[in-house]
Amino acid sequence: MRIATFLGGVSCRRDPNGPLGLTLVGRTTTHPDELVSLAFAGAAPKDLPDALDAPTVDRMGADRYRIAGSAREWILQATGAHLHREVAATFYSVVSPRAPPWSKRLFWRLVLAMAASPTGKRLLLVLRRR
Repeated sequence: MRIATFLGGVSCRRDPNGPLGLTLVGRTTTHPDELVSLAFAGAAPKDLPDALDAPTVDRMGADRYRIAGSAREWILQATGAHLHREVAATFYSVVSPRAPPWSKRLFWRLVLAMAASPTGKRLLLVLRRR
């Protein structure tokens, strides 16, 4: 079963002491505009390079995964795989930002202007204690 098909260069990050021993970071064919992290709960293969070119990741069985790329393939023993897509850019392109009300902008401008002077800082500290 295919988990991910990456586009272009993919970095292979190892963490031998953490719960996620290998993380592949790159862009996929299904979502080329979003950064994808595919983390495995298992140790990385010893001969896996630091970067791969357009790898594919397949689930072979309950705890086995195949990473094929750069004209080679590696079998990985892992108890699980976690796929994370960075969707912030897509989300914020659809949701327009709301301008804060003028009263809130004026309030913060005054507070920051007061904090810029020693007298204003003292006044803010006195007001804060109340």
